[in-house]
Amino acid sequence: MTTMNTTLLHVCCAPCSTVPFQLFSENEESFSAFFYNPNIQPAEEYERRLTCLRSFAHDRGVELKEGAYDPEAWDTAIGECAGIVPLIKDDPSYEENLALRKARCRACYALRFERLAACAVQHGFSSIATTLSISPYQFTDIMADELLAAAKREGVLSGFVDYHKRYPVSVKRAREFGLYRQNYCGCRYSKTEAEQERAARKIARKATQKAAQKHSHAPTQNRAARKTAQTRAASPVDSSSVNTAEAQ
Repeated sequence: MTTMNTTLLHVCCAPCSTVPFQLFSENEESFSAFFYNPNIQPAEEYERRLTCLRSFAHDRGVELKEGAYDPEAWDTAIGECAGIVPLIKDDPSYEENLALRKARCRACYALRFERLAACAVQHGFSSIATTLSISPYQFTDIMADELLAAAKREGVLSGFVDYHKRYPVSVKRAREFGLYRQNYCGCRYSKTEAEQERAARKIARKATQKAAQKHSHAPTQNRAARKTAQTRAASPVDSSSVNTAEAQ
């Protein structure tokens, strides 16, 4: 059994663990990692993330405990919150989708932290924490609430830390270490949502670029128009044509 006054750190993937692992080590805090993420789909993606984390944790001498891969339990936990709800700016359904996304993520956090807290008690850890907060795409306030609730139920402490300001550092380190970096959170809904959101951002960028190009060309066009007008104004008038027009 692990000695007391240690933290069991829930880890979602290797890239997100780079900063927390270092901070725990620098502060000389005793901790172990716990991988329980039944939200990750498909199974091949789950294995890819876990394999990467195993290697990264081993290289740093971090004990890694693994929960069972149980996507059925995740489906049950999500329940009525299931569904694709992309968050696209200026979309009329943005606020509604945001509420639905938050509800789904809350259920997901609750399931994972429940297992985290249970594992902590089983192995004698005194507190629980998570690496999830390093992502700017997560809901840290909801995450903190659910981690605290899980900790209270099992009689351990919540060691929640908001790491999101260090996200750029984690990205840099993941690249330096050659870690696999996924482009969606994990669940099958988030995969489709991420694809739709990237497509929407691409369209928005193109529209912005087109508008900027049009704006940059406008002064040139205006100068050309003014120059043409000035040239016409300076040209001599053909009196014969005027007389002819008047005669008609």
